Amino acid sequence: MLEFRKVEARYGGFTALRDITLCVRPSERVAILGHNGAGKTTLLRCGMGDVDDLSGTIAYNGEEIVAGSVYRNARRGIGFVPQGHNVFRDLSVAQNLKIAGLLHDQAYVDEVYRLFPMLLERRAQIAGSLSGGQQQMLAVGMALMTRPSLLMLDEPTTGLAPIIVQDMFRSLLEINRCTGTAIVLVEQNIAAVLRIVERAIVLKTGGIIFDGPSAELARQEDLWRWF
Repeated sequence: MLEFRKVEARYGGFTALRDITLCVRPSERVAILGHNGAGKTTLLRCGMGDVDDLSGTIAYNGEEIVAGSVYRNARRGIGFVPQGHNVFRDLSVAQNLKIAGLLHDQAYVDEVYRLFPMLLERRAQIAGSLSGGQQQMLAVGMALMTRPSLLMLDEPTTGLAPIIVQDMFRSLLEINRCTGTAIVLVEQNIAAVLRIVERAIVLKTGGIIFDGPSAELARQEDLWRWF
């Protein structure tokens, strides 16, 4: 599905990723972990075609991803939820979802409402008046309106209360199980995310230091030294 081959990404003179080779398979759930500055967000941005200075190749379903092709990649089935509450704050929940799905099947909003009942209950509410957790769920719902086969999320639970974190993770599991959408998420809540993914990738200073089953990483007695 999404394949990186010997990818190196740079910002000016700084190398953010080096020698990244990995493949995300259809319907897989993958966590990208690592300390601040390890290259996690850059990895997602590369997968979206949002990093200009890189070498190596990135392909989605066998077709190369070209830098600067974010719009095209979204049309091809890659969904991306950046860090923060990326919603149209002055519009209602329903209007946000409608805009996100303008080029896709508007009827899919019923499935989004099923996955996130809170959005249905508050569909007439102005997005900026929602809580942080509710805005994050709306951002995920907006990404789903593009009908992605791969959904990438950058720290979707940052700043959320523990009960909302559990709700978010349950929703991501439901999305994966019901739609077959592959999930790739950058996350700082390591213990919690390892329970919902199948595979974990750990980055350190731009390189991969672990790529394997999440259960294997969770069993490490010295887990915290990785981060």
